[in-house]
Amino acid sequence: MTKTKIFLTLLLFASTSFGQTNYEKFKKYFQDKDTTKAKQLLTSWEKANLNDPELYTSAFNYYFSRSKQEIISLERTQKGSESLALTDSTGKEAGFLNSNIGFNSDYLKKAFYYVDKGIEKFPNRLDIRFGKCFVLGKLEDYKKFTTEIINTVEYSNKIKCNWLWTESKKLDDAENFMLGSIQSYLKQLYDTENDGLLENIKQIGDLTIKYYPNCVEVLSTTSVAYMLTKNYDKAIEYLKQAEKVNPKDFIVLANIAEGYKRKGDKENAIKYCELVIKYGDEQAKQQAKETIKKLKSGK
Repeated sequence: MTKTKIFLTLLLFASTSFGQTNYEKFKKYFQDKDTTKAKQLLTSWEKANLNDPELYTSAFNYYFSRSKQEIISLERTQKGSESLALTDSTGKEAGFLNSNIGFNSDYLKKAFYYVDKGIEKFPNRLDIRFGKCFVLGKLEDYKKFTTEIINTVEYSNKIKCNWLWTESKKLDDAENFMLGSIQSYLKQLYDTENDGLLENIKQIGDLTIKYYPNCVEVLSTTSVAYMLTKNYDKAIEYLKQAEKVNPKDFIVLANIAEGYKRKGDKENAIKYCELVIKYGDEQAKQQAKETIKKLKSGK
């Protein structure tokens, strides 16, 4: 082998391994919380290789981490065990010094620049999209959170759920993984106990069900949003769809019974309570029996 060929071979090896080496270095600096070295690495990395997807995930993680800042505030109520109680001259509690997490807008802006660039350049990378969803959820920016999830579901249909993950490795069992994550996002919205977000749940759920009609969890959660907004027919429709997938899912059956009960259809409510008694656990069976008793007594 000539010297020229040896040189070209070494150069090729260096270029193909460069991104991975940078990624491994960044992970170590990030784990060690060495922000100076991490920032220096990102700067040189960006100059050398703009086509490495790990650059964008790393920069996103770096700037989002830097954006978080502790804010100490004086409040009337205690938030957490680490709050410091303040007393007045008589010894009575006057308030609490609470620690809250805030976010630096400049660092956040940079974080979103990199994650948006990453999604644009590498749209098949589900980890980048879900990383953005995670941060939007932390920021409680539920409008953008919902939009990003919807964009992800739309794109998933376009690529037939052939997603990649970290280091552009093919994601195994991608459909179930993605749907499980979407279900967790729906639950996150539901757990806010903000009725205004029920519409967000319905938007995400309707689209997901359109492309993935057999996901019992998404069908169930979306049906609850319709139930709570008093659209009982739509709630029951989705629950019946879930029942076809798993006829013995007693939680689904109990929710169908509840839907019919709220709708005023006692006959069907009792019918599904009886199915709960047939397939449910002891607690579900007892609740179904009590519901039947109340329905038959007219309460």
